[in-house]
Amino acid sequence: MSEISDLQDEWVVYLSGEIHSDWRERIRDGVAEAGLPVTLVSPVTHHETSDDAGVEILGAESDDFWKDHKGAKVNAIRTRTLIERADVVVVRFGEKYRQWNAAFDAGYAAALNTPIITLHDPGLTHPLKEVDAAALAVAETPEQVVRLLGYAINGTL
Repeated sequence: MSEISDLQDEWVVYLSGEIHSDWRERIRDGVAEAGLPVTLVSPVTHHETSDDAGVEILGAESDDFWKDHKGAKVNAIRTRTLIERADVVVVRFGEKYRQWNAAFDAGYAAALNTPIITLHDPGLTHPLKEVDAAALAVAETPEQVVRLLGYAINGTL
């Protein structure tokens, strides 16, 4: 009988949500420091590039609604593809901005039965109760996310 091995294959982790803090970098650094076999992917996090993608590629719109609509659809090509390829989706909700796109990403991942880790401050627990209900873990810090990934991949604390 052979031993049961840990899941050491490369994992793809999609990092969704808030773009105004260093949480992605903290997870990247923690994953590297822990030597985890993880590839981190995310949406385009440069706000202006993301907002203007549709009109820059497909042409101008005279109405802001259609500009945003076109941009959202162009961005969804990347977002949906990467979420579908992900082993885990981490969704960060920050205090300052409403991340409606992150809520969509969580719902999309849940529909695909992809494990979700939400990441937010305790003060957002009540407003995010439905999103948290779809998550398998609710973290308050990027370091907790790294520990969750380490445990899921290696089975060790």
